[in-house]
Amino acid sequence: MTHDLAGIAGLEARLAKDLSLLEMPSKSWVPARTKDGQRVRDVIFVGAGMCGLTAAARLMLSGVDNIVLYDAAPEGFEGPWETFARMNTLRSPKTLAGPALGLPALTFRAWFEAQWGEKEFDALGKIPKGMWMDYLRWYRSALKLPVINETRVTGVLDAGDDLIAVSLLDAEGPRTEYCRHLVLATGRSGLGGGAVPGFLEKVDRRFWAHSADEINFGSLQGKRVAVIGAGASAMDNAATALEAGAASVDMLIRRKDLPRVNKMTGISSQGVVHGMRHLPDAWKYRFNDYVNDQQVPPPHTSTLRVTKHANARTFLGCPVEDVIEAGDHVIVKTPHADFEMDFVIAATGFRNDFTGRPEFASFSGQIKTWKDGVYEPSMGSAKPFMVDAPYLGDAYEFLEKDPGSCPMLARIHCFNDAAMLSHGKLSGDIPAISAGADRLMRGIVSEVFAADVEIHFAGLQAYDVPELQGDEWVDSTPSLMEAVK
Repeated sequence: MTHDLAGIAGLEARLAKDLSLLEMPSKSWVPARTKDGQRVRDVIFVGAGMCGLTAAARLMLSGVDNIVLYDAAPEGFEGPWETFARMNTLRSPKTLAGPALGLPALTFRAWFEAQWGEKEFDALGKIPKGMWMDYLRWYRSALKLPVINETRVTGVLDAGDDLIAVSLLDAEGPRTEYCRHLVLATGRSGLGGGAVPGFLEKVDRRFWAHSADEINFGSLQGKRVAVIGAGASAMDNAATALEAGAASVDMLIRRKDLPRVNKMTGISSQGVVHGMRHLPDAWKYRFNDYVNDQQVPPPHTSTLRVTKHANARTFLGCPVEDVIEAGDHVIVKTPHADFEMDFVIAATGFRNDFTGRPEFASFSGQIKTWKDGVYEPSMGSAKPFMVDAPYLGDAYEFLEKDPGSCPMLARIHCFNDAAMLSHGKLSGDIPAISAGADRLMRGIVSEVFAADVEIHFAGLQAYDVPELQGDEWVDSTPSLMEAVK
């Protein structure tokens, strides 16, 4: 494809015009605050992947501009797309607006067509994952979002005065910044990281990895590899190992058959996007429990990417019961056979138990979860990753397990995959991310305005720019009164 850089300049001019027509960004309106001699951030984001970028953009367009996004990754490598996302293409349709926030010039389609034209877009199948990352890089640049890379959040503490102290670590060393609100845009890993089966935790790490780990697939050339799981990440990791020259890849799948239907796709609508949050808790749980029971099938293309290899085998109804070290390899035990393997990849999802994120240890134990007086057996089965999920407020804010125990939680927002049970799929996947960002923005803006209500009222009283000068009319009342006499 011929690449038209001039087209991007034209698109950015179009975006700037669209924003001006909508009077965006709004003027900055949040009163400045200081703490220990430094300016307090209105919002700090942990993570600058798609969720973080979209939410930050929505806030900045609303006039909340003293924000910053910190990400531990090098610039341009935020999120999963260039790390543990090992698919060739996205699953989502290419036409989705995604993080565009209602701005046509901000869509992936506009970005693509500006460079390669409409015919090439029509010919495009699924979006290559690297191309999606290039689009997000442009998104960040076009909106001038304040991302600081290679900076890790190491701790979070209540600083008093309705402020949060955020400990940071970068190449220059540790430091502390203060903010009014903290947004955890931590993606798929949410708050707990990868869910690792107990039988793997006792095995030396040279023999296994979680599918979200950094894996040197080149080292698997000529090796016997087992993949535990049957979802999209299982297929993508298996295919990557096969393409790297693995001697064999065996997929060990607990289910007796692979799911065939992506249930949630069938009911996707604006009703689901905006209405799921307002359902009774029992209905929210029921929807999620059913979808998880049915499971989401791996993509058709990802599955074929594995099964086209003669040295790939699929074992259904074959749950892993144990993994035992045996010198230079491991024995993977199942009800049907023992498998000698050189390496095991656990595509076993993520957890919500919070123990995988030590930087959040100061408040994680105080977070109300669905098992804290919300879940009842009548709702469905007590799946750990569901009952352990945080039970969130309207703006994705954490709620206290014990009222009054951790007031800071009201200003910490869980804008990541762990919010799904409380809010629906608005903070993890492409389709509804703009709606999720808008919901977060409205909550933060409302709270920040209310917190400074006295300042805003004083500003109302002090405002004295006259609309009228007093010479625009003549008062006829004296003449009228004289005539009456």
